[in-house]
Amino acid sequence: MTGSVAILGAGVMGETLLSGLVRAGRPVDGLLVGEKRPERAAELEERYGVRVVDNRAAAREADTLALVVKPQDMAELLAELHDELRPGQLVVSLAAGITTAWIEARVPEGVAVVRVMANTPALVDEGMAAISRGSVCDEEHLVAAESLLAATGRVLRVPERQQDAVTAISGSGPAYLFFVVESMIEAGVHLGLPRATATELVVQTVVGSAKLLRDTGEHPTVLRERVTSPGGTTAAAVRELEEHKVRAAFLVAMEAARDRSRAMAEGSA
Repeated sequence: MTGSVAILGAGVMGETLLSGLVRAGRPVDGLLVGEKRPERAAELEERYGVRVVDNRAAAREADTLALVVKPQDMAELLAELHDELRPGQLVVSLAAGITTAWIEARVPEGVAVVRVMANTPALVDEGMAAISRGSVCDEEHLVAAESLLAATGRVLRVPERQQDAVTAISGSGPAYLFFVVESMIEAGVHLGLPRATATELVVQTVVGSAKLLRDTGEHPTVLRERVTSPGGTTAAAVRELEEHKVRAAFLVAMEAARDRSRAMAEGSA
């Protein structure tokens, strides 16, 4: 499926998707942005060379609509778009906790819907997006959604029933890692390092470790054991983490995120 793409919602994630598509070589004459604020519209037109129109005009013209709005704003946006949508059109929703069935109940019959859980590393083209098809979505629509999201990172297809778990792992995941980084930097300062030194040490360690995980394909347990010499410094640190039940705390935290995602979906029903 090819054709024009409209991004409705020009906040941080909406602009991230737009800039990724431009960097990926998507022709700007096939990109539209729905934006009501005149000053923001002018800013986007100048920065990316795209045409900024109102939401209804975007829905009339585009083959694919990327809805990048807060979950609480989705009902109002779909009501605004309803009379402009048509069968065969693709709606890609990046709103957390909003199911494909919920959207399908608010759009004309025959409109294809794909649900996406993206994350903030998309800002540096290292995002992880999980996509799920709605009831009338075919392979061509899924490929179109994958192409859209691939501009800002990796894309994985998952059954929609797994989206709450995805939200807990990759959607909220950057916050957990930033929390760990923050804690390690504070520990470095506590141990006597200047904050700038501690920050550089921790950030590069995280970047390098992530690259090692991805590029080698080794299991994290194997990589951890290679660093953990018997009776050494790392073994002493890992023992403290286990005694403080850090592994269990991560499980409980992610269960809480999953449960909150479920509650948001139920609340939007």
